[in-house]
Amino acid sequence: MHTIKIGKIQLANHVFLAPMAGITDKSFRQICKEMGCGLTYSEMVSGKSIQYGNVKHLLDTSEKEHPWAVQLFGREPDILADAARRLDDLCPSVNIIDINMGCPAPKIVKNGEGSALMKEPGLIGKIITAVVKAVDKPVTIKIRKGFNAEHVNSVEIAKIAQESGASAITVHGRTREQFYSGKADWDAIAAVKAAVNIPVIANGDVVSPTTADEILRHTGCDGLMIARGALGNPWLFEQILTGAPQPDWTVKVETALRHCRMVIEHKGEHIGVLEMRKHLSWYIKGLPEATKMRTQINKAATYNDLKKLLVAVIK
Repeated sequence: MHTIKIGKIQLANHVFLAPMAGITDKSFRQICKEMGCGLTYSEMVSGKSIQYGNVKHLLDTSEKEHPWAVQLFGREPDILADAARRLDDLCPSVNIIDINMGCPAPKIVKNGEGSALMKEPGLIGKIITAVVKAVDKPVTIKIRKGFNAEHVNSVEIAKIAQESGASAITVHGRTREQFYSGKADWDAIAAVKAAVNIPVIANGDVVSPTTADEILRHTGCDGLMIARGALGNPWLFEQILTGAPQPDWTVKVETALRHCRMVIEHKGEHIGVLEMRKHLSWYIKGLPEATKMRTQINKAATYNDLKKLLVAVIK
């Protein structure tokens, strides 16, 4: 098992859970941590929203998942620096501050945030410098291969990040233009790793222990980040780290229901059931009746409705 150090933070291993908006909340992060995940990230948090103070739900964490990182997004260096400083009071347990420079969502890009920042290398340097000066915590960034096929500049951005004081870089091997389609370009990630001395985390198409080994061999990276591969399959972390087998359906159903109870405890039954519908649809992937079950899951209104559907799988 590889270990990795980001700034002064020593992590137990090199396999991380990607920040995913609307997915990687406290409950899902905790389950992935139980499965061996070396580092979890909050969902994206707007720097401006931290100034307004309306982010408590996004910064909710458990001691069981530490160390963990909070991911900020925005484009104004002073606002992001101020937000990073305020995190010391709002969420003193945060160990690492990550800045999102890779989100492809239209509403984020339209505001010049997320992956749109890759079109402004100079601004990226200013943002990182400002945040690094503002806090005594490691500052990292998450980028893509480039904004589009005509602007593949991840190596340039990585060098700027290192010079500006970033402690690590995560690279998703797709352009913003690709969103999540096509195959991730592991060569582009390898080029970033070869260009800098700080840790580089590979992200893109890690869906099995085999692809985890392949991406590390191909890129030479220090760690890897799992996103969609963990949806409905939090066991992927222990499979990569220990060679554990895929669990049977009894374990899958028990974990899915526990996940559901955790979300309901944190957010109430109505919101919890609505939010768990997508997770449960991922958990049941591979069942012969999965399509029919998804339709029923999307009509469920209570925890008991969901429990009846899932328990029927293992009877």
